[in-house]
Amino acid sequence: MRLANRVWLLGALSGIALIAAIPAIGQDDPKSLLPPGFGDSAPAPDKGASTSQTKPADLVPDAISTTQGSTSSPEGSASLDALGNDVLAEGEDLPADVMTLQDLPAGARRSTEQVGILGPNDGDMGAQAFGQENGRYLSFLLRKTRAPIASRWASILLRRALLSRVETPHGVRGADWIAERAWLLLRMGEAESARALVQAVDIEQYTPKMFQVAMQSALASADPAGLCAMVEPAMEISKEPSWTFARAMCSALSGESAQASALIDIAKARTSGRGIDGLLAEKVVGAGTNTRRAVVIQWDDVPVLTAWRFGLANATAVEIPEKIAVGTNPRVKAWNARSPLVPVDKRAGDADVAAALGVLSSAALVDFYGQVADVTDVSAISGTPAESLRQAFAEPEPSARVNAMKVLWNEESLDTLGKYARLIVTARAAARITPDGSFGRDIPKLIESMLSAGLDVQAAKWAEIVGNGNSKDALTSWGVLAVGVPGRAVDWNINRIESYQRDVGGDDGLRGKFLFAGMAGLGRMSPSDVSKMARDLEIPIEQQTSWTRALDRAVKAREPATVIVLCALGLGVSDWQHVSPAQLYHAISALNAVGLGADARMIAAEAITRS
Repeated sequence: MRLANRVWLLGALSGIALIAAIPAIGQDDPKSLLPPGFGDSAPAPDKGASTSQTKPADLVPDAISTTQGSTSSPEGSASLDALGNDVLAEGEDLPADVMTLQDLPAGARRSTEQVGILGPNDGDMGAQAFGQENGRYLSFLLRKTRAPIASRWASILLRRALLSRVETPHGVRGADWIAERAWLLLRMGEAESARALVQAVDIEQYTPKMFQVAMQSALASADPAGLCAMVEPAMEISKEPSWTFARAMCSALSGESAQASALIDIAKARTSGRGIDGLLAEKVVGAGTNTRRAVVIQWDDVPVLTAWRFGLANATAVEIPEKIAVGTNPRVKAWNARSPLVPVDKRAGDADVAAALGVLSSAALVDFYGQVADVTDVSAISGTPAESLRQAFAEPEPSARVNAMKVLWNEESLDTLGKYARLIVTARAAARITPDGSFGRDIPKLIESMLSAGLDVQAAKWAEIVGNGNSKDALTSWGVLAVGVPGRAVDWNINRIESYQRDVGGDDGLRGKFLFAGMAGLGRMSPSDVSKMARDLEIPIEQQTSWTRALDRAVKAREPATVIVLCALGLGVSDWQHVSPAQLYHAISALNAVGLGADARMIAAEAITRS
């Protein structure tokens, strides 16, 4: 069969397997999105590859393993179990006739020895960014990283590492290594990045794990057509009748209406329709040419949102009820923020979440607010966030622009992610304000807003205004400038840090501890002052764990991408309240040591801002 026909058929290996195995989409465990067997054991190494490695269990941060909870797999949705579970375990070989497809001549196949989508001008970290680390060890780290992670800036840095054009490490298949990277990107909310990485591999080289992750990227992108490149090899592997759902959808999307109608009827007959999952597949079929199928989707008895339901509903402009969507993991909101068939005004809150997670940039979020303004009736735009943002940029008087920003910052209905997103969206408006001491209590927020988007040079211009004042506002501004801007824009010493801890540190002192962790990690304190203050604040920065030792090894080996992954592992908690100052210190120190000082500064400033 010609490759074009293979391509439109292939999507179901991932697509329908999830119907059999996926519980609620918001859960953190990888098995909430992937069939059983994914992520349970390290992939089989290439023949002849070295298998020497540090024992994986020794690499989990001691402090983290006690705070992140169990990683056991939740049970699959009972309503889906009847569709079967015919999937290959991780690392299992595909049948030879699938693994050796000959549609592409050998010279036309893309190598998996070095895969990435970033160029030299896009932040690519280089082929040796992971050094000589064993692939099974690195895969273990990626799989154990809880995502989304607490830090927006650490997430941005992690995305850069995962998308860099790095060499495939020894001990893993090339496609499996790429699948691990893409799967973490998906968990971070980075659907488009994951999809781009998956598409850098030829179908002929797909492994079972890659099929699974490729399916996830298509669903997270709300693109059922993306499944069609995987159906035929899937059907050669599994006789599961549910594969006909995906084949039916792909037939409809390629204009084969008669075949699509026949296949969807067969699939429904074999599975008793499977409720909303079968109906959503039929909805996609109905979107094809001349299929003459009108399907009404009712969510009344649907208990959870799965990847299948998310992807197919958004692909067919079926609104997902808020009662089902609420409570899902923030990554799902980040996926939804980029769903083109969901009305832009209904994605406003999701775009805020995506920005807070690092998926959307400040500029992209500003553009999104502009799109919302474009679809809002002129008579109804007054008092909306989109209108306040317009005023923050367009009002002639600086004081009026700052007042508009304050409206955005102080909206009472915002959660923690929403509050941080408002700082991100106003960053460039804040950077246009000429430093002026008359702004008084608003200065800390202006500086925090600029640093949330990495505008450190602009923020540094406020250093003269902040000076060495001892008011709470002056100390608050001083703290983020002390860690966030390049050079010594403000003076610092241990007495000033102690004053900050005493007057600004917060009820639990966490903000002051984060300031210390940032200053010490960036090398902005003398060793003696670091030791003294660590003892005074009871922060065990000298305590060695398996995680700190792994960081030290990666720093000594000059492996920036390995350092980034380990830092993300250490920050893999839901919010900053669960990050220990000692972990923050080690993460910032390690990043700074491998030449990522600017990123380390942004993480330190973010920790203070969000604590």
